[in-house]
Amino acid sequence: MTPFELAEPRTLREAIASLDAKDPSVRPISGGTALMLMMKAGVLRPSRLVSLGKLGLARIETGPHGELRVGAMTPLGALERSALVQRGWPVIARTLRTLSNVRVRNVATVGGHLAHADPHMDLPPVLSALGARVTIAGPAGERSVPVEEISTGYLETSLRLNELITLLEVPPLGRRSAAYLKCTTRSADDWPAVGVAVVLLLEKDFIRDAGVVISAATDKPTRLATVEKILRGRTIEEKLLDEAAAQEVEVESDLHGSAAYKKQLIRVYLRRAFHEARAQSR
Repeated sequence: MTPFELAEPRTLREAIASLDAKDPSVRPISGGTALMLMMKAGVLRPSRLVSLGKLGLARIETGPHGELRVGAMTPLGALERSALVQRGWPVIARTLRTLSNVRVRNVATVGGHLAHADPHMDLPPVLSALGARVTIAGPAGERSVPVEEISTGYLETSLRLNELITLLEVPPLGRRSAAYLKCTTRSADDWPAVGVAVVLLLEKDFIRDAGVVISAATDKPTRLATVEKILRGRTIEEKLLDEAAAQEVEVESDLHGSAAYKKQLIRVYLRRAFHEARAQSR
């Protein structure tokens, strides 16, 4: 690795001031699980790293409207083990159990996970389907955006160079049920070839509302708006699931599978995720 400066600000204002809106070699570091690998591989050669470890941004709590509020520096492992999350948002806890391995989850942070924008990550499609939002802080103040608007492409985000994710907010699950399934080509905690998140609001088998987001097959988590439209206002039956799964999705080949293979996986895993979400509602 090439030499770099390490800044360790103690306030959010100092951290933002330590970043540079015009210099992409000045980067924030939270858990560092992905960033350090990129540095070792020579893909990233920062001139300065701004550590976020002393900003006090690690917390898990509920907000005034029952929403889940997670500080950006909260380790993924803490989120996985949180009794609050397991009780109110069990799909998040279930998803985290096969996200990489326990060593990574104990170090990687929620904010870093979202800001890294690798399309193979597990939480972004789940959070997008749940309607989660993040608070982003910068020199001009704070702004709130949906999680699904963070990633704009492979390892690309809508974050400016001098902005930081500070907070994740997930609406109450309420009467909704949710499932996330992924297909890995090796171990269960490997990068997925396809990930499918489904959130349903059911009255018996009548679909009041639906959220469907896929990942790993596209260069960013992608909402299947056509599938959602097909599902809303209809009763779950095999014919409906056939219709939803038959919708064409533009996907990309990578080391985890060809485009044709991934299209077939999406058809299969959409059906499985629908049935899993339906089972959760019962």
